[in-house]
Amino acid sequence: MSLDRLIAKIIEMKNPTVAGLDPKFEYVPAYLQKEFLSEDGETLKAASKAIFRYNQMLIDALCDIVPAVKLQAAYYEMYGHHGVKTMERTIRYAKLRGMYVITDAKRNDIGATMQAYTAAHLGVCKVGSTEFEPFGADALTVNGYLGTDGISPLLETCKARDKGIFVLCKTSNPSSGEFQDLLIDGQPLYARMGDKCEEWGADTVGQFGYSAVGAVVGATYPEQLTELRKRLPHTMFLVPGYGAQGGGAQGIAGGFDDKGLGAVVNSSRAILLAYQKEGCDEHDFAGAARREAIRMREDLCSFIKL
Repeated sequence: MSLDRLIAKIIEMKNPTVAGLDPKFEYVPAYLQKEFLSEDGETLKAASKAIFRYNQMLIDALCDIVPAVKLQAAYYEMYGHHGVKTMERTIRYAKLRGMYVITDAKRNDIGATMQAYTAAHLGVCKVGSTEFEPFGADALTVNGYLGTDGISPLLETCKARDKGIFVLCKTSNPSSGEFQDLLIDGQPLYARMGDKCEEWGADTVGQFGYSAVGAVVGATYPEQLTELRKRLPHTMFLVPGYGAQGGGAQGIAGGFDDKGLGAVVNSSRAILLAYQKEGCDEHDFAGAARREAIRMREDLCSFIKL
């Protein structure tokens, strides 16, 4: 299954991390901004083209040490159709460079609408007799709030096309507990959602013991992360909240199994803006991102033995 491919790359690189490509135009170094503004003026097109170049250079700097990238769709949609094109181009470029790609879109619907979301992000659509893969990511984040009706179309595509999903379970934001911690028959909602992930993925368990249905579990809640690792033995975790949101490597360690597998940890701003934190020449922004990615890998692997 698809998550086997991610886990295999984690083992190969000895690095359980994913770089979040969640760019804003203002994150792009001034020299690149200037180049594209001079071509297209202060337009959404210029911003999107600059972001693609920024992403390309980051991917080139990271692809031999970081197994995966995660694209938050909102950061591309905010630039309109030009931004959506940049998201598509970035996905294809990252895959060309051998990286596993997660689209963080948190899609959620039922019936034909969910089938359309599935076709867009993980599957194919037809124009006449010709099939096209609109975005082509390896995995997609989804919201399970609508229940099995919103997950089933994804499962069919995961099986047929070797794809994966990550279902929101215990998210990293401060107010997540307003709903996710509510008790249902004595069990918190996030735990019940985790149980459904085990159920939904039961017939897709791969060679490493994890199914095609993963769960999003935030680094900012280390006790719940450890609890869910024990409760959900076949569910791979996507762990946001490391670094900028306050999640630390020691607390994250509880989300891994005894082989150092079972989770992949995301960092976005700390990598994207490493050049600003370092205070280095902006022309070395990709080098700074690489150095931060290595620091993150070493930080995590000081607690996790792959």
